[in-house]
Amino acid sequence: MGLLARALGDAGALATQTIAAALEGTDGPIRDAMLYATTGGKGLRAFLVVESARLHGVNAQDAAPAAAAIEALHAYSLVHDDLPCMDDDDLRRGQPTVHRKWDEATAVLAGDALQTLAFELVAQTGCADAARLTLVRGLASASGVRGMVGGQALDIAAETADEPLNLDEITKLQAGKTGALIEWAATAGPHMAQADPTALGLYARDLGLAFQIADDILDVEGDAATVGKAVGKDASAGKATFVSLLGLDGAKARAQTLVTSACDVLSVYGTQADTLREAAQFVVARKS
Repeated sequence: MGLLARALGDAGALATQTIAAALEGTDGPIRDAMLYATTGGKGLRAFLVVESARLHGVNAQDAAPAAAAIEALHAYSLVHDDLPCMDDDDLRRGQPTVHRKWDEATAVLAGDALQTLAFELVAQTGCADAARLTLVRGLASASGVRGMVGGQALDIAAETADEPLNLDEITKLQAGKTGALIEWAATAGPHMAQADPTALGLYARDLGLAFQIADDILDVEGDAATVGKAVGKDASAGKATFVSLLGLDGAKARAQTLVTSACDVLSVYGTQADTLREAAQFVVARKS
């Protein structure tokens, strides 16, 4: 995992630096909360942008705004997801959530500002105008009612539904809530280069689902100190998850099958995609 760890760190640092540069000349608690919310993560989505760009001949500096955009948008979703009206969490990435460190109003505004910053950043991506338009439209779709927000709405509705969700419904929910942004990140590179995104789109769909299954497993097997957030909440709330539907062993087997499938579709890139293959293995082996 040495090369992957470096690649994740470099991509995360690039995204963080780009966000900080975009906020130069601002001050106050909203800016502070925005920077706080965008530090300390794994940098997976930024990595997928940078690595998919590299595979298509786009350098990291040209891809940096898109990498920063996806991290800003992801951070906004976490800030809002942690609020009392959503999951009401006190811990994120091993630190107090934004609304606990500041207050709810600051968290809402910081999340709003991160969302709008994401679109400002992606519009600065170093590629042709037509490619930038594709990225902007794709990010809007992936983060909106057809993607992340729609998935979150289904998740909230499931908490009060008469019957728990079945496997197909959980898969659809997570394809929006988690998978849509991962797919956007992994296909950003070919879109920048105006190349075919099919292989990386298939890779990302399997990767995103494996990522969520791993999260469900961590909610059962992990501890809060290592995971960096509360665990055991799904079971205590009686929520249907991949673990509750497939069992712990079944969920692990399903995640590994998805990883194998994700790696197989990268054959068109040969050994150039080895770091992406390593990332797929990391997604199901991680402890946080």
